[in-house]
Amino acid sequence: MSLFATLVIALVALLHVWFLVLEMFLWTRPTGRRAFGLSAEFAEQTKTLAANQGLYNGFLAAGLLWSLWLGPDGLAVARFFLGCVVVAGIYGGMTASRKILWIQALPAAIGLTLTLL
Repeated sequence: MSLFATLVIALVALLHVWFLVLEMFLWTRPTGRRAFGLSAEFAEQTKTLAANQGLYNGFLAAGLLWSLWLGPDGLAVARFFLGCVVVAGIYGGMTASRKILWIQALPAAIGLTLTLL
């Protein structure tokens, strides 16, 4: 795996750690509400759902970090988790916000492409 692919995988993993923090811990706070454009009332009503979503993002980050820890043997693991992120990003972009396509799906698609070169 190239150094550039490794860096992009690390970036996607860190993004998903940030998504975990936003969704699990900052959802009802000003930072989380601003990031997702939520009213205080809606954020409070949906905080359990958001925490669940954040947990899933944490699993994606863990899988990507695991792939990096494995080194060259982690290529298949990286491709699997990057593919999961791409699918989740496309779905989120189609159902929640187009912004998700650029923030989540595109970086993962770039990382996946780099692992295939």
